[in-house]
Amino acid sequence: MSDSRKRREALLYHAKPKPGKIAVVPTKKYATQHDLSLAYSPGVAEPCLEIAKDKNNVYKYTAKSNLVAVISNGTAVLGLGDIGPEASKPVMEGKGLLFKIFADIDVFDIEVDATDVDKFVETVKAIAPTFGGINLEDIKAPEAFEIERRLKEELDIPVMHDDQHGTAIISAAALKNALEIIKKDISDIQIVVNGAGAAAISCTRLYLALGAKRENVVMCDSKGVIRKDRDNLTPQKEEFATDKDVNTLEEAMHNADVFIGLSKGNVVSPEMLLSMAKDPIVFAMANPEPEIAYDLAVETRDDIIMATGRSDHPNQVNNVLGFPFIFRGALDVRATKINEEMKMAAVHALADLAKKSVPEQVNIVYDEVSLSFGRDYIIPKPFDPRLIYEIPPAIAKAAIESGVAQEPITDWDKYRDELMDRSGTGSKEIRLLHNRAKKDPKKVVFAEADHLDVLKAAQRVHDEKIGIPILLGRKEVILELKKELGFDADVLIIDPKTDVEKERRDRYAEAFWKTRQRKGVTLLEAKKWMRERNYFAAMMVNTGEADALITGYSRSYSSVVKPMLTLIEKDKGVTRVAATNMMLTKQGPMFLADTTININPTAKDLSKISQLTSVLAKMFGMKPHIAMLGFSNFGSSISETSVKIREAVSYIHRHNPNVIVDGELQADFALNPELLAKEFPFSKLNGKRANILIFPNLESANITYKLMKQVDGVESIGPILLGMSKPVHILQLGASVDEMVNMAAVAVVDAQNKARKQNK
Repeated sequence: MSDSRKRREALLYHAKPKPGKIAVVPTKKYATQHDLSLAYSPGVAEPCLEIAKDKNNVYKYTAKSNLVAVISNGTAVLGLGDIGPEASKPVMEGKGLLFKIFADIDVFDIEVDATDVDKFVETVKAIAPTFGGINLEDIKAPEAFEIERRLKEELDIPVMHDDQHGTAIISAAALKNALEIIKKDISDIQIVVNGAGAAAISCTRLYLALGAKRENVVMCDSKGVIRKDRDNLTPQKEEFATDKDVNTLEEAMHNADVFIGLSKGNVVSPEMLLSMAKDPIVFAMANPEPEIAYDLAVETRDDIIMATGRSDHPNQVNNVLGFPFIFRGALDVRATKINEEMKMAAVHALADLAKKSVPEQVNIVYDEVSLSFGRDYIIPKPFDPRLIYEIPPAIAKAAIESGVAQEPITDWDKYRDELMDRSGTGSKEIRLLHNRAKKDPKKVVFAEADHLDVLKAAQRVHDEKIGIPILLGRKEVILELKKELGFDADVLIIDPKTDVEKERRDRYAEAFWKTRQRKGVTLLEAKKWMRERNYFAAMMVNTGEADALITGYSRSYSSVVKPMLTLIEKDKGVTRVAATNMMLTKQGPMFLADTTININPTAKDLSKISQLTSVLAKMFGMKPHIAMLGFSNFGSSISETSVKIREAVSYIHRHNPNVIVDGELQADFALNPELLAKEFPFSKLNGKRANILIFPNLESANITYKLMKQVDGVESIGPILLGMSKPVHILQLGASVDEMVNMAAVAVVDAQNKARKQNK
C-alpha cells in the first residue's frame, strides 16, 4: 500500500461515519418519561443522597467501578514525540478501544494541556473522583516518573503509567520463561539494556525484583554506556550507571546473556549477536523495526531465544497482554493502587499461562499444529481467550493479599464465569478470522471487480494481506476504478469476454464439457457459459488457477448459486449442500442454518445440515452445541414441522450419540441455560448455551438472521456455503465492503483447511 493510500485510509477511518473511535452508550432504559424521571430529575436525587451519606456508594450507583481515565499531555506519543495534547487524542481513544474490546472496561480519554509536573498532577487529582482507575500514557521521562509517583501516593484509586509498566510486565514474564528453558539463574546473568526511557527503567527495575543483580546490568542510551563517571545523569540513569570498563553497546554485548532493546531499529549487528554468551536471549522491542531483524537474528544464532514487538514473529511483547487485564482485576476488587505485588502477580500469571496446554482455537488462529512452551512460545499470544479469566484473578488475589483491595472476592469460580461472559464480542472473532487468513494468504477471485465496493473490498484484502485478489470484470472499468481508489498494487485483472482470454475459455469449456457431456451439456453450450464471469471464476478454482472465489454482490443469490452447484462438485461424502450465517453476538459467535439453500428440508436433510455446520464451527475452534429450533418444546406439538425436527434429533442421537444436539426447542430455551435447566433438566444441552441453531425451513432461518442484523445490529459473516469441494462463497445482494472482506477471509481459511486435508 502506498504511503498516500495509507494516510488517506487512516484519516477516513478516524473521520467516518462519525469522528473518533469511542462513544458513550446508555446502559439503562430511556424510552419513556418514567425512565427519564429515574435517570435524571427527580429520581437521580436518591442515589446522590446515598452517596452523600457514604461516598463508597458511588461504586454502587454509578459507572465509576468500570471506568478508567486514559490521560496524557502528548509529550511522548508513540514514535511521534512531543506533539501536544490535541494531537495525542487519537492515540488515547485507541487505548480506550483496546480497554473495551479486551477487558470490557469503559474509558474516558483525557488530554491535559500541562507539561509542568505540579499542574499536571493537580489536574488529574481534581478529576479523579470520576474514575475507578487512571492509566497514564505517552508522558515523557523523567517527568513521567514523578507524575506517577505522586499520583500513586496522593490518590486512593489504581494509577499506572503503561509505557513504563506494561512492557516491563510482559517482557519480565518472557524473560522468566526464557531463562527456565535455557536453565540459567536470573541472579547470574549479564543483562544489556539499550534505551534509558521510562519503559527501559521500569523493565530493568522489574528484572531486579525478579532476582537480577544490579551489578550485572549495563544500560545504554544514545551516548553509549551509562557510566558512573558521566556528568549530568538523571536520577533514573544514575540508578543504573555502571563502573564496568565498557563504553559502547558493542563492548557491552560481549559475553552478555540477555539483550533488552527499547531504543531504535537496526542498531545491533550480527557480529554483536555472535559475541554474546551461549543461548542468548534477545528482546528487540523497538517498533516498527526491531534493533535487529528477527530473520537475521535467527540466521546468525541457532541457539537464540528471540522476542520482538511485532505480531508477524514468535514471542510478541505486546502491552495488550497486560494493561486491560491488570486494570480489570484491580477494578473488580476496588483496589486503592496497583502495587508491586500486583505487577509481579501479572508477571507470574502470564509466564504460567504460556506453560499450559494451548486451546485449539489459538492453534487455529496462529496456524500452528500445536503451540507448546518452548523457544518460540515463551509468552501467551494476544488473541488467547484465556487471558481474560486467567490474569485478572491473579491481580485481584495479589491486591487482596497485599491489603489494597476494598471489596475482596470470595467466590472465585463465579468471578471467572463473569470474566468469561465479558469476552463474548464479535469484533474479536473477526480479528481472529483475519489473523488466521494472514498466516497463509490464498488467491481469491473477485468475480464482480468492476463494481466500486467490490474493488474496495479486494483492495483491503490485498492491503491487509488477507488474500491475493484476482479481479474479474471489464478491464477498462477496473483500471479506472483502481485509479480513483488509489489502488496501485499490481494485481491480476481478467476480462473473461475478451479475445485475450479465448484460449483459457476454450480450455475451461473443454474440461467442463468432459465432465458433463453425458448429462446433456454440449461443447458449444460450455463455451458460451465460459464467457459468463461466475462460470469462468468457478473454473479458475476448479483448475487450481485460483484457490477460492466470492461473488453475488450484484445479482440475486439464486442466479449466482446455480453455476457453483453446476460446476463445483460436492465434498466427499456430502449429499446435501447448505449455507450458514455466522452471527457475532454479545454472547459469542453463533451459527444459523440453513439460511439460503434448502427451502423445506426433510428430517434427514436437517441432520446433514447440522453435521456440515458443526464441521465449520470446529474449523473456527468451537465445540458445537446444536439446538434444533421450532415453535414447541420436546413433543408439545404434533404439527408436521415439530415431528420433522424430532425425527432429525432422533436420527442424530442414534447415529452420532456423542454429538451435543437437542430439540425441538423454542429459541429462548436454547439460548438461556438457566431456563432450560429449570424446565427440561433431561436435555443434552443442559448447562450449555447453544452456538448452532438449526431452523426447520429456509424461511425462518433467513428471516431470523436478517432481523438480527437490522434490529439488534449483530454483525453477520455469510451466508457461508457448506459441503462444496472447493472454497466458493456467495454474498448477499448489495453486501457491504466489510461483509465482503470478512467473506474473503472465510474463503481463505476454507482454502487453507481444504489444502491441509488434501496434503494429509
